[in-house]
Amino acid sequence: MRRSNETMKPIVHESNRHLPVVVIGAGPVGLAAASHLFERQVPFVILEAGRSSGTNILDWGHVRLFTPWRFLTDPASVRLLQTNGWDGPDADALPTGAELVDRYLAPLAAVPEIAANLETNTRVIRVSKLDVDKMKTANRDDAPFVVQVQRADGSQSNILASAVVDASGTWATPNPAGAGGVPALGEGSASNRIAYGIPDVSDADRATYIGRRTLVVGAGHSAANVILDLVKLADTDPDTKIVWAVRGQSPVTAFGGGDADDLPARGALGSRLRSAVERGAITVLTSFSIESFEFEGDGSLVVRSDDDQSIVVDHIVVATGQRPDLDLAREIRLDLDSRLESSSQLAPLIDPNHHSCGTVPPHGYDMLSHPDRGYFIVGIKSYGRAPTFLIMTGYEQVRSIVAALAGDLESARNLELVLPETGVCSTDEGADACGVSLSGGEGSACWDSTSVEKVQVSLSVSRVAATVE
Repeated sequence: MRRSNETMKPIVHESNRHLPVVVIGAGPVGLAAASHLFERQVPFVILEAGRSSGTNILDWGHVRLFTPWRFLTDPASVRLLQTNGWDGPDADALPTGAELVDRYLAPLAAVPEIAANLETNTRVIRVSKLDVDKMKTANRDDAPFVVQVQRADGSQSNILASAVVDASGTWATPNPAGAGGVPALGEGSASNRIAYGIPDVSDADRATYIGRRTLVVGAGHSAANVILDLVKLADTDPDTKIVWAVRGQSPVTAFGGGDADDLPARGALGSRLRSAVERGAITVLTSFSIESFEFEGDGSLVVRSDDDQSIVVDHIVVATGQRPDLDLAREIRLDLDSRLESSSQLAPLIDPNHHSCGTVPPHGYDMLSHPDRGYFIVGIKSYGRAPTFLIMTGYEQVRSIVAALAGDLESARNLELVLPETGVCSTDEGADACGVSLSGGEGSACWDSTSVEKVQVSLSVSRVAATVE
């Protein structure tokens, strides 16, 4: 915890209270922050880099969540929507990403109280302190934040802010294909053959993948969704080939809890994936850590591992999670964990070596504070590289932070979220607004180890040490 004399200081200096709180990102957590700010009558501005709210979610809009509607909405946002005549969806239904935007985020962004303070196509370039660089301490706490933005027409301007809530997510900064956290050799040159995340191979991107050989890299829900959609293509066109590369010795953890899974939709996904592997619809490469990409004379792409395995493919889908982009806060004093890149106080609670999504306790502004008071990173980005994020936790983060910004420290410290025992996990690691497993590294899908232990799988998966024909 921070020293007591630090926690006694007001988060917003009195001279800056007339300035707005800048919320970066108009996804679920960013709009929740705005809803709470409105309820607390704290002035705010929302800056969204995309063309509309939920732009990142629409990239995986075809994917259906494991989480029902009842666990995907923020209470303050629902109150604001209902005041404006919103008729909510079936609380037990499982929406797709596109439905999450259409039925919830778009209506919320259109509410007059939000719309009047929302700027789209506005990218935050840098955040700093007014006339105070990172090295300078004198008068630092008194200085407002300066949020430098660039708009679609290329123009730039500065916005003074009393505080900054960064809910920009991690979707725009995917992990590379290289196993060591850096791009593989030739990865940049092969970028026109590589898709990161969850391309819509069944519909919008069908022409790219049908009749081709595709390598899918990753062992989480993102990879599972892509692989199963490719299997559907292969069932209609036998020339469609699927290769699945995992860095571990077995893909078994990607199968989840099967019929014993607490979330039926998640268990069904794992069972379908296991069945496809067992019937030979997928070629599996284990212990495959990509070292390089090289083009052959005929335009085919050779993918090599660091132990001389290789495969020739037409396209690659890299589904290995995301990481936070911290460059915009280079001039802000942050207290980050050296491994996870989350707040150092939060890191022990979310470490995927010890925690799943179900074991991360609710937390608020204290855990998310940094040396530059009033700067908060929230949502999936607050977890850095950990995949244990739960969207309900993100909503509690911003409720607590906004209470603190409004001067109500009692409410800020009185955490209100009670996590349900089941039913809150999402379909996908890597989707920055899903219910649970959201980024992190390959193989870090968010389920308890006890669920994995329930799975009894008999597979014969051999390593492929030569080019797969």
